[in-house]
Amino acid sequence: MDSVLKFGGSSVASATNMSRVLDIVEKQAAKGKVVLVSSAISGCTDALLRADEKSLADMEKRHRDIVTRLFTGAERQQVQQQVDTLFTELRRAPVPEQVTFGEILSTTILCAKLQAEGIPAVWLDSRKLVVKEDEAETFRRIRQAVRGTDAPIYVAPGFICQDKDGNISTLGRGGSDYSAALYAAAIGAGSLQIWTDVPGIMTANPKQVPAARTIPRMSYAAALDMASHGAKVLYAPTVAPAMAAGIDIEIRNTFAPEGKYTVIGAEADAARWIGVASEGGHIRLAGSRTAAPGTGCEAASKALTEAGIAALSIRAEGASLDVRVRESVLEQALRALHRAFFQELPIEEINLFIAGDGAVAGALLGMLRQTADTVKERTGKLLRVVGRANSRQWGIDLGGQPQLSQSGDYIAAILQSAPKGALFVDVTDSETLYKRYVELLEAGIGIVSSNRRSIAVPYPEYAAMQAAARENGVPFRYETTVGAALPMLESIARGTNSCNEILSIEAVVSCTLNQILGDYRPGGESFASLVRKAQASGLTEPDPRLDLSGRDALRKLLILAREAGVQLEEEDVEITPVVPLAGGSVEDFYQALEAQEEALSRAAREAELQGFRRRFVASLEKTADGYRAGIGIRNVPPVHPAYHLRGTENAIIVRSAFHPYPLVIQGPGEGAREAASSILNDLLR
Repeated sequence: MDSVLKFGGSSVASATNMSRVLDIVEKQAAKGKVVLVSSAISGCTDALLRADEKSLADMEKRHRDIVTRLFTGAERQQVQQQVDTLFTELRRAPVPEQVTFGEILSTTILCAKLQAEGIPAVWLDSRKLVVKEDEAETFRRIRQAVRGTDAPIYVAPGFICQDKDGNISTLGRGGSDYSAALYAAAIGAGSLQIWTDVPGIMTANPKQVPAARTIPRMSYAAALDMASHGAKVLYAPTVAPAMAAGIDIEIRNTFAPEGKYTVIGAEADAARWIGVASEGGHIRLAGSRTAAPGTGCEAASKALTEAGIAALSIRAEGASLDVRVRESVLEQALRALHRAFFQELPIEEINLFIAGDGAVAGALLGMLRQTADTVKERTGKLLRVVGRANSRQWGIDLGGQPQLSQSGDYIAAILQSAPKGALFVDVTDSETLYKRYVELLEAGIGIVSSNRRSIAVPYPEYAAMQAAARENGVPFRYETTVGAALPMLESIARGTNSCNEILSIEAVVSCTLNQILGDYRPGGESFASLVRKAQASGLTEPDPRLDLSGRDALRKLLILAREAGVQLEEEDVEITPVVPLAGGSVEDFYQALEAQEEALSRAAREAELQGFRRRFVASLEKTADGYRAGIGIRNVPPVHPAYHLRGTENAIIVRSAFHPYPLVIQGPGEGAREAASSILNDLLR
């Protein structure tokens, strides 16, 4: 089968590349007669257009260097003389004709190398054979030239031709592809191969859209559509002669001959949408006969809107879409359209083993069910609950339907059955479960926890968990342990990781005490009565002394400090409880609390008279000797960010070395849905 192989400038840019080209050509020649059409070496045409002596001298040196590396002995001397002669002719030629010498030089060297290897290659002069705008005469001359000899390989320069008056001319930039198509149509080639430096025609320009992929097959019409609207791999006029002759065009990669490539032919496009090309702010979304332009316009509009891009216009042109945007957002628009039309996100299955059956666990399970399709579409992740446990029973089903029917060691069962990439989700209040974290992390199972009791542990145990996560390359996330859905930990960690020294942290993070202190007014309901109400509504622990003691705030302060790089321990924190905490039963405590009412009322009245509000604050402050930490009630003025907190709101105020103003994060500090939402974010990070 006869074939035409055309090679671009990058394919013949050096002696090494030319050797690679000749290997490809010789392999093809074993199947039939070959016409090798070549461009000038990369950069040569531009240099010849400049036509200054420095550019010519540089090009002459590059060609001589190629000859020196490709040839030896007398053959080297002979080819160097040919190159020298051509550069002499080039310098004497009229300026408009000088640009035509690039292809003559490259093909002269290629043909000489084939002959040096004992292959009777014949050089064809395209200046005499290709007649501009006269394909019939061009075909006649090429057939006559090829029939006149019986060589296995012919070498022809692309790009150059003569006009109808016999003057030397060119086919325009990119015209070597067209030259190859003319040679292929003239000899009735069974194959036209365009060899370049990319793996075929891609769904977009990979320099603009890294996710672009090779299109295996496409129709002549689709190829012409993309080439006419900015796709640089194929010169648009190339398609017509090949299509008229019914010759498939293959776009191949010189540097990966056995790799992916594109075949362009008469066969109808299998895909609805083919690819996206661009020129300036004009984007072309090439469609096939099965495309639905109306639906396509809607999808394109949605994709651009979601990317924050306002299209100047979107309209259908036949089966394709014409989209116009500002040039300043062209690449963002291309990526958005490519993502919407051509990228099927690989589905990553993430198996979840959940421990806990409280309100947060219930909200999380509901949220996973409700958002499954959206999460899959937007992130390519499929979150599957394969394990569940409460304090009494557990169940594991890798198919995604776990039933609470087993008793015994849930963690051991997870370690035995968890697939790679699984996550353990701790939504319990357990004070001992953290002791199994290192086992899970060392087994390659990541952890997402909302259990602050598992994180606010002695520092050596906290550090061991962090080390196990790092060493095994698995996630260990616990954003929800402080501030529910507020990004408190992430904000501190980012600053610390970027060497921004934390100077102080003020954290108002006790939802219980925020509510009670905010509602308490001297002369109104007693403090003890408000605590009883909070307990009845489930806002406090069963024993409210745990809240009033500052224990919950202590755990949160330990976690915050460690995110700031401070190795804080419980004994380093000075805690002043809201009230003296009496022993005995909870009812004994309430009676003792009622006895404190006068003192509590007096303190609240004094703060009110000064224009202050009382807040329960956990603080960490850098001093000359290190860090000082404390927890207790503080009177805050109206200028303080915590002054305006309402209900169970939380706030954190972070001052750092890099920024003159504090970072303030404020918002809902509790709520099952808020916590579940934060856990879901941790699962998807």
